[in-house]
Amino acid sequence: MTVTHTPTAGPATPSVEKTTYREAMREALREALRTDDRVFLMGEDVGRYGGCFGVSLGLLEEFGPERIRDAPLSESAFVGAGIGAAMAGMRPIVEIMTVNFSLLALDQILNNAATLLHMSGGQLPVPIVIRMTTGAGRQLAAQHSHSLEGWYAHIPGLRVLAPATITDARHMLTPALADPDPVLIFEHGSLYNVSGELSAHSGPVDIDRAAIRRPGTDVSVITYGGSLPKALAAAEDLANIGISAEVVDLRTLRPLDDATIGDSVARTHRAVVVDEGWRSGSLAAEISARLTEQHFYDLDAPIERVCSVEVPMPYARRLEEAALPQPAGIVTAARRAVGEPVPTGADEGADAGRSS
Repeated sequence: MTVTHTPTAGPATPSVEKTTYREAMREALREALRTDDRVFLMGEDVGRYGGCFGVSLGLLEEFGPERIRDAPLSESAFVGAGIGAAMAGMRPIVEIMTVNFSLLALDQILNNAATLLHMSGGQLPVPIVIRMTTGAGRQLAAQHSHSLEGWYAHIPGLRVLAPATITDARHMLTPALADPDPVLIFEHGSLYNVSGELSAHSGPVDIDRAAIRRPGTDVSVITYGGSLPKALAAAEDLANIGISAEVVDLRTLRPLDDATIGDSVARTHRAVVVDEGWRSGSLAAEISARLTEQHFYDLDAPIERVCSVEVPMPYARRLEEAALPQPAGIVTAARRAVGEPVPTGADEGADAGRSS
């Protein structure tokens, strides 16, 4: 197959456009399909239905069934087909509805996609991109709501991305497709309806680096994906009581950007890690361990973690909210980290994930 490049044409476009996270993802897919005829999208309901979260709506009509391919309910089969296509020179984008269902394809992802390059002595790269929805907050109960990206970040041979902003949703796909290794993109379900402005001059993002979303001097709040808006809300609340929180968006969960994380903690001397995954064996645990190993003498207080309660995610709204990290819990953890008094009863949210 040849690579075709469609020149940008038409009238001048506004420098900033209003869009949503969902639309930004769709435009990223559209750009990839237009610019490289090796790219195709495959998954359950991605074609006629437009994707179960509406991300691929309209792409079947625009690009046809050869490039927008509806797959049967068999995650292992169509992920395996995507791996084979990648080995044959294509650039497949495979969509799995939710991270819980991805476990049905775990053998393909772990034993094939992540390992073939190494087992073949560098002869068999697998340049596949696998997208999936993660996270809770939409009352979809335990089999559709978990945050298992930390499990995938455990696996060498994979790159794991978690776009948390509209700009990252729009521009992470291009470098992901250019990566010779398999790339997993975790899209938090609560972000699809988020709207905001996207600069026409924004370009491919650096998927090797974390981003400082809000500068601060007193404590580093380290997070990613669907927890970023909560961390930013908590930082705003902390500012109102005189605590300056720096918010670090990991963006890439594997490999972790140790330098940006460490530099932030070296400036603030305190860290709160917010992770929607379960506390035990989590990304928050890995980040805490690395900070202890690499920045022990920079720390002025124990590292705080705010994670999900270690239970299957409840369906009932109140219970689901109680199980998830919330801004109030992040505020409490940050207050504790900087040595500020914590109001009576405020410990409950920050300590939710400690109970198991």
